[in-house]
Order: sequence, then structure tokens, then C-alpha cells
Amino acid sequence: MQPFRTHTGRVVPLDRANIDTDQIIPKQFLKRIERSGFGEFLFFDWRRAADGALEPSFVLNQTRSKGASVLVTGKNFGCGSSREHAVWALADFGFRAVVAPSFADIFATNCAKNGLLAVVLRQEEVREIVERSAEAPNYQLTVDLEHCRVSDDRGFSATFPIDEFTRHCLLEGLDEIGLTLEREAEIAAYEAGLAQRRT
Repeated sequence: MQPFRTHTGRVVPLDRANIDTDQIIPKQFLKRIERSGFGEFLFFDWRRAADGALEPSFVLNQTRSKGASVLVTGKNFGCGSSREHAVWALADFGFRAVVAPSFADIFATNCAKNGLLAVVLRQEEVREIVERSAEAPNYQLTVDLEHCRVSDDRGFSATFPIDEFTRHCLLEGLDEIGLTLEREAEIAAYEAGLAQRRT
């Protein structure tokens, strides 16, 4: 898993609450067994018209969103089903962080396990970011996990809470396999002792 320490990226404001995982990645695209290739289907029903053409009014299809890596959105993001594919789609599209007033619990857990940082800010702080991004087409945020801070170069700054275990895993790029491998020597010693006890 790619470590997350500090990231500066262009902001996409998706000013909607209660976005569920079926909107993030619709069910018809869940047939892949690998984690890659889902980005093109991100928010498919909103990004595409009935004939398959890109919907120009949707924010991700606008020029200002090209290369964006920080999604700023409404409360309860990632609600609905527990599909991990939603996080895979966001990451594959290029997002490194999602900022919202709140996240669905399972979605937030899936983010942490896949190197996508879910940042919880107060409602008024998220609103200020959305307004600032509307005023500046190339608006960027710096998300600093080392200091648990979100800031821009125009005076905005806010801290965010995160539990220390999740923060450690993201900083070090450790998923569950990586955490297990940190104890590889201890596991090997245990298995060697177990083998001796059985002889």
C-alpha cells in the first residue's frame, strides 16, 4: 500500500450528502476480480448520459477537475453497501483523499485498508472549502497526515481527528498483510518452536 504522509492536489467539490456506494461504483461493474480498472466507472450514472456520452454538467467531467486528487463532499459519504470496489474506483480515478463532514463506517475502514485518506472536518469547514473551490478553478488543498491538518495557500487551515492505529498504517503504507509481515521474525520463531515440539 502506498504510504500517505503529505499530499497537495487539486480539489473537486461534489456538494451532495448521503452519496452511497452504488452511486460511487454501480453494481454492474463489480465483476472484476482485481482492484484496478474501476476508475472509468466512477459515478457512472452521474457522469454518463443515457446514450453513454459524458454529461458536461457533472463536475468530474469539467476541465477544472482534470487531474484532481482531493474530493470534497457531503456528510455520510460512502453509505449503503459495504463494497470495497467504491474505494478502488476512487483510488483508480486518482483520488488520494476524500474530505467530508462524516463517512459511513465500513467505507471509512475500507479507505484505510487501501491507502485512501478519509478526512473528517466540521460542516462549516467543508462548506468553506467548497466555496473557495468555486471561486478558484485550480484550487488546491494540502492534506498533511503527519500533523493531521488540511490547508491551502490562501489562509485556510483545519485539523482533523484520526485514530492512531489508522494513522500509523497509512503513514507507513501498511495493510493487513503488511502488518503481519512486520512480525515475520516472531512468526518464524513460533513456527520453528512448534515444529520442534511436534517431533
